[in-house]
Amino acid sequence: MAQKGEHLLQRPLYVFDLPEELLATLTLKTHPAQTVQNDVPQIPAPENEVPGRSDAEDGSPTKATSCNLCGLSFATVADQRSHVRSDLHQYNSKQKIKGLKPVGEADFEKLIGELDESISGSESSESDEDDELEDGNKPKESTLSALLKKQAKIAEPEFDDFLSKKKQRGAGKPPLLWFTSPLLPDNMSLGVYRAIFTDIEQEEEAHLVESLRRKQIAPALPPKIKAEGGVPLPGTDIGPHYFLCMIGGGHFAAMIIALAPKKGKNHTGLDERSATVVAHKTFHRYTTRRKQGGSQSTSDAARGAAHSAGSSLRRYNESALTNEVRELLTSWKTMIDTADLLFIRATGSTSRKTLFDKYEGQVLRNNDPRNRGFPFTTRRATQKELIRAFVEVTRVKQSTIDETALAALNAPQKEPAAPAPPKPQKAPKPSKEEEEATLHTSQITSLIKRSKVPALLNYLKTNNIPATFKFVPENYHTPTPLHLASSLNSAPVVTALLLKAGADPTLLSDDARTPFSLAGDRATRDAFRLARSELGESAFDWDTAGVTSPISKADLEKREAREKSEKAAEDKVEAERRKAETERLRKESEAEDSKKRDARLGKGRIIGVPEKTGAEKREEDVRGLGPEARARMERERRARAAEERMKRLQGR
Repeated sequence: MAQKGEHLLQRPLYVFDLPEELLATLTLKTHPAQTVQNDVPQIPAPENEVPGRSDAEDGSPTKATSCNLCGLSFATVADQRSHVRSDLHQYNSKQKIKGLKPVGEADFEKLIGELDESISGSESSESDEDDELEDGNKPKESTLSALLKKQAKIAEPEFDDFLSKKKQRGAGKPPLLWFTSPLLPDNMSLGVYRAIFTDIEQEEEAHLVESLRRKQIAPALPPKIKAEGGVPLPGTDIGPHYFLCMIGGGHFAAMIIALAPKKGKNHTGLDERSATVVAHKTFHRYTTRRKQGGSQSTSDAARGAAHSAGSSLRRYNESALTNEVRELLTSWKTMIDTADLLFIRATGSTSRKTLFDKYEGQVLRNNDPRNRGFPFTTRRATQKELIRAFVEVTRVKQSTIDETALAALNAPQKEPAAPAPPKPQKAPKPSKEEEEATLHTSQITSLIKRSKVPALLNYLKTNNIPATFKFVPENYHTPTPLHLASSLNSAPVVTALLLKAGADPTLLSDDARTPFSLAGDRATRDAFRLARSELGESAFDWDTAGVTSPISKADLEKREAREKSEKAAEDKVEAERRKAETERLRKESEAEDSKKRDARLGKGRIIGVPEKTGAEKREEDVRGLGPEARARMERERRARAAEERMKRLQGR
């Protein structure tokens, strides 16, 4: 029996393209949204997922690792290791030792906000620049050390006083607004970020549903973009759009993205909607001190200007980055001025000055009512992170809440009970199917990495595994065997999966990449083209898969034979040229020696006395010298001879 509202939730809901029947019945939740937001864990949307994807595999990816101390999950072990070295993790470790609660990323950024640049937000400490020292051998103070010293000077309030002040202060408006509909299950709510509503719309919360209905946008064709520069052609109407920008730690990324969904069909024939990036640009400059954090300008203001090569380079890069960012904003001024909202993350005072300080032709202003911060934690400023942030802010959240338990939480208590220590939740035990899928993933991955084609095909056939098998846990960039083989440039495996196993080249990864787009060499791309030729145009939608024109096996062999012939001819010509050049230099050397010999004979030398050879002269020059002196004179002689040859070559 189908669950209530299941047909409405078949694909992720996009704020600006909601089903009409859902919009007609949508109402704002009357209970405090703060309790919902704080007490119900939110599952983040998959990173960089295009809004409205209808793939059956859409959902929260299984996180490989996590940090129980900081309450964060990571896609890879490398991300977890990087987090362990971050200031946030070290700070929370010290908090745990003191018996205090750990803080989240947003709270940590606030704590170090007064100390200027955030170390963990920069991630530019991987530079190969040497650490700078001041005062002889004393290293500069890190941002984390400065924060801990500052907190050590402040007396910590008692726990009861802290709770009472927190109640008096209030928690402010929650970032999510929650809606419900009779078409959905009774315990399900839909969340929309408050940030997408204008200030005027937020003042009238009773009319938020009507405002949401007015925001619906019909699918449209993407605007025409210049081949160079990535901006729309003059006079192109890009429709409603957002401006997104992140800057911090020397990293800058900006994007203009249209709100109208781009509608199409996927390989299964189902409707598929995707976002349209109108323009995008990223910059990176080395501006943050390695392993110490903070910009160079902040360090100069606090401790005085350093006089090292690294500090001079960072000062120059800060100025260059500011100029590059402002020039880009000026070129995008028309699109920014017409944007519905501006989502901006500027980490540190230096970054904020770059965007908002007054300068000629200023584009962004601090008092613009369209300005928004990202209401969730963001990572390093990259194009991929901006797409993930856009998906997160425009994706409708789904939350299942026990209304009875929620009412009990909101009910007043006679006596405040002491907070019970949180019990660690055990991870759910994987099912038998999940364990089998994990085992198959490890075996298939190992065979592909070692290019064991017969063993791979036999394993798939023996275990009745389709070539479209999705790895478990889900791999973000390479979710299928064909994606993995293509990314590893394993042309034989790609050919076997396509021609013998029936792999689908149109499947997309979470970052909307086809297997062909991951191929890094010509041999792997030729494997896809060969499969297109042998399987035929009707086997798959090759254009959707991004595969270029087909090529037959005979054409490949002809091309290979032609290239070998051309290479042999080039090698022969090069060998003849070198032989001729060697012969010419030999003749020139003999003529030069003969000329010098004749000149010496004409200056009083006795005719009939044999001329000393070059070897005899060299032996006479080094006679009586030690081995080191002889080697030094021989090196000098060879250097002079090389210089003479170069002069002759340049003069001809």
